Amino acid sequence: MKEKIILIGGGGHCKSCIDVIEQTGIFQIAGIVDLPEKLHQKILGYEVIATDDDLPRLVNEYENFLITLGQIKTPEKRIRIFQALKESGAKLPVIISPIAYVSKHAKIGAGTIIMHHAMINAGAKIGSNCIINSRALIEHDAIIGDHCHIATVAIINGGTVISPKTFVGSNAVCKEYIEIGENTVIGCGAKIIKNIL
Repeated sequence: MKEKIILIGGGGHCKSCIDVIEQTGIFQIAGIVDLPEKLHQKILGYEVIATDDDLPRLVNEYENFLITLGQIKTPEKRIRIFQALKESGAKLPVIISPIAYVSKHAKIGAGTIIMHHAMINAGAKIGSNCIINSRALIEHDAIIGDHCHIATVAIINGGTVISPKTFVGSNAVCKEYIEIGENTVIGCGAKIIKNIL
């Protein structure tokens, strides 16, 4: 029998997460948490069953949670929810698409999702509450801090350090062995060839 999981955030990113979760076959989605005006609406067949105010109750009823809010402008809401869930003892499993590649020599933190066709190579370390989006490449020995979003088809080359709370846009390329400071926003298609601190 599949374990139940609650998704928090019902926008576009949630739809992509639903697809990954369905493909893994590990969890059964029990419902979605979103804004009060969206209560009882359905997203890809799954009902919005609660709002943020209901999280303390849900933590008593369910074990597993995934934050499915997107992250572009700021990670602050994702961080706030993540910390509240951790403090309440909720489980935040790592979700990995069966059509992603994750080296057995890589490490991934709690509540992170690895989307379809992403590639995580040997020695890479990915923090907690991250989004590694479709077709993103995290090369050997790269470090991705907590609460980062590496967007679609972005390339983080070997040994690069991405500090927490950073967004790397679609098709951006980070040169090997450079460092990107905390809370940085890198636009789509950017080529980063030196440190941003």
